[in-house]
Formats: sequence, structure tokens, C-alpha cells
Amino acid sequence: MIAMLKSFSAGVWRRLREDSWFYAVVIGYTAVGLVYLFEFGQLGRTAHADYIEPSFVVFLCWMPATAIMLDAARIVFRFNSRRMLAFKRTYSSARIAALASGLMLMVGVTLFQGTFTSIKISFANIQGGFPYDRYLADLDEFLHFGIAPWRYLYAFAQQPMVRTIVEVNYNVLWHLVCFGSLFFVATSPRADRVRAQYLTMFLFVWIVLGNLLAGLFLSAGPAFYGGVTGDDARFAGMLAFLGQSDWVNSAAMFQDHLWELYKLRQPGIGGGISAFPSVHVGLITMNACFLTSYSRRLGILAFAYVGFVQASSVYLGWHYAVDGYVSIIVVTLAYYLSAKLFRRQAADTRTDKTYTPPFTATV
Repeated sequence: MIAMLKSFSAGVWRRLREDSWFYAVVIGYTAVGLVYLFEFGQLGRTAHADYIEPSFVVFLCWMPATAIMLDAARIVFRFNSRRMLAFKRTYSSARIAALASGLMLMVGVTLFQGTFTSIKISFANIQGGFPYDRYLADLDEFLHFGIAPWRYLYAFAQQPMVRTIVEVNYNVLWHLVCFGSLFFVATSPRADRVRAQYLTMFLFVWIVLGNLLAGLFLSAGPAFYGGVTGDDARFAGMLAFLGQSDWVNSAAMFQDHLWELYKLRQPGIGGGISAFPSVHVGLITMNACFLTSYSRRLGILAFAYVGFVQASSVYLGWHYAVDGYVSIIVVTLAYYLSAKLFRRQAADTRTDKTYTPPFTATV
């Protein structure tokens, strides 16, 4: 027992050291964000507190319990005579150390999300509105032969059943895929090979797409176009169709909630309105890139799903099509550049005689 505890504590401490750069970035990002908010008089509208309870429930309770149960189910159904050995290896001190340190990392993600949302909320308050919606809507029509992209989608998919499927995917399944993948990478030794690059890309998507580019080209998106430009007719057909949904997690419900937060100048989880570029599309593109490096066949399916999410973002009025196009291009380029950098770093490390190989698990 003492040996197991020593192995566990050593494993946790080693992984925390390996993740120290991530914590440094999150703390630095938060410090810079708070200074920025203070300088522009927005410090009273931070959203950190809104993330504590949901993050505790999802990241520290539901996801760990689900991971443990899935591991147990895999052992029960895949092993017979070697089942006890599989249990010992799956729930070894090293594996539990990875889970524990990963949960600490998810606490860091919670702080990061609160800072991100706080900065995002401030944009419209500081800039006094959303200056780029007309430009992006016009660009969308220009790129699609003079017709708004949502009209192409509604020409063959303006059906209540299609709307419900798209809403379930965009508002529920997307979160399970993206944050489930993050949790797996953070807590599983099987993801050690790509862990540093994945976390780097995760931060890149949120900060560069969701803060820097969003702040430079602030737009609200089709769902809010009338409210920010005064032109209610341009997307009236779309909004009328979306407003017919009676699903509890409908796009119209979320959009009304965000607009209410914006008008009241109140923070909230997921708060802040910005369309360009699409973080939804950016994160799922990032995951597709990593999956492609693992399996080309799975990568094809993953990028097909990227296309579905891209179309969904337009169909539901969250984004102009160009928002997703830019996200796909920027994230794909960033992924391949980061992959080269991490491969070079790994090669340089292997030539160092003092190099100690990173921990990997066989189960």
C-alpha cells in the first residue's frame, strides 16, 4: 500500500510538472484579462463564478464517473480469464495519478473559460455594438453567388425534424464530443503522445479565434442581425422558422437568453455574443485534425462532421458561413504548424542523453 501511494504521488507530481506550462498560460491569460477588464471598466462583469458549479458537476463528477464505468465495462466485456489482471493494470496507481492530475487540469480549464467569457462579454460594451455584421453578411452573399447561404440550406432542409436533429447536434452532441475529447486527453495516459500539442491547440482556438479575431472583427451573427443593424427583414424567414421550435434546448431559446444578457449587461455561462470566427467550427476542426493523424478513415468521418457543424451553424443562425470557413483554414494551418514544431521538439529531446521518456500506459 505504501509503495502504491508513493507511486501515485510521484505520478501526480510528475504530470503536474509536465503541465506547469499550461497552468502558467492560464494564470497569465487571466491576469492580463483582468487588467484589460479593469482598464476598460468591465471588471464588475466577470463570469468566473458562473462556471464553478456546472464545471464541478461535469468535469469533476459526471465525466470521471463515466470514464471509470466505461473502463470497467470494457474490461468485463473484453476479458475473461485475464479480467483481474486487466483491472489491476487499468486502475493502477499510475492510471489513477493520471486521472487525478487531469482533474486538476480541468480546474484550470474552468478558470480559463471564466476569463474567456468575461473578455468576450466586454467586446460589445467597449466597442458600443457590433460593427461588422453588414460586411460579413454581404461577403457571405458575394461568396455564394449573390444568395445568402442559409437560403440554400432551407431550400431542401426547412423541416421541423431536420431542425431538431441539427439543434440536438449543435447544442448537445458538440459539447460532448469537444469537452469529452478534452477530458480524455487531460486524464488518459493513452493520449500522452499528443497531449501537449492538443492542449496548445485548445488554448489557441479559444484565445486567437474567440478573443483576438472576434474582438478585431466583432459581429453578432444572423440571429441578432436585426437587433444590431436595425434591418429585421434580411433574416426574418430564418428567425421565423427557428422560433417555431418548442424543444427546451432550441437555438431560439439560447439566442433569446444571450440577447437578454447582452441588453442587461450581465455575465453568464456561455455569455457574450460574437460570430466571427466560429469557435464551434474551430474546435471540431481541431479534433478532426488530431483524429486524422490517428486514422485516415476516422479522419474522413471527422471532417464530414466538421462540414455538418459548419452547415448547422449557418442553418441555426449562429454564424455567417465565412465565420466557419475562416476557422477551418486558421485551425488547420495552426495544427500542421504545431505538429511540425512538436515533432522537431520531440526529435531534439530524443537526442539529449539526459532525456527520460514520457510515461505511457499499456492499458
